[in-house]
Amino acid sequence: MDIQFKNIDSRGIKLFIEQDGKEIARAYLYLLHNDLHKEPFGYMEDVFVDESLRGQGIGTEIVRALIQKARESGCYKLICTSRYDNTKAHELYSRLGFKDHGKEFRIDF
Repeated sequence: MDIQFKNIDSRGIKLFIEQDGKEIARAYLYLLHNDLHKEPFGYMEDVFVDESLRGQGIGTEIVRALIQKARESGCYKLICTSRYDNTKAHELYSRLGFKDHGKEFRIDF
């Protein structure tokens, strides 16, 4: 049995907010493809808000913008991962329509 490789095109988009020349919030949207769907799916990664500015709706604003960008890009779904102890992020994602759908498995290199 030979394992074959095929390059698949993907694209990444960084959404960010600057204040006084400093990045205070960011999130990445990766548009990925597989053989199951003609449309891409979105993967949301590295959502961040400066610690001193949390609780002011900035995270909500940037995640909403990312959701809209995924829709505009024709994604059939948007997924993200979060650590078990990050309950504030879980609350935000639930408020914005995400469902708890499984576990993340990971290998760090």
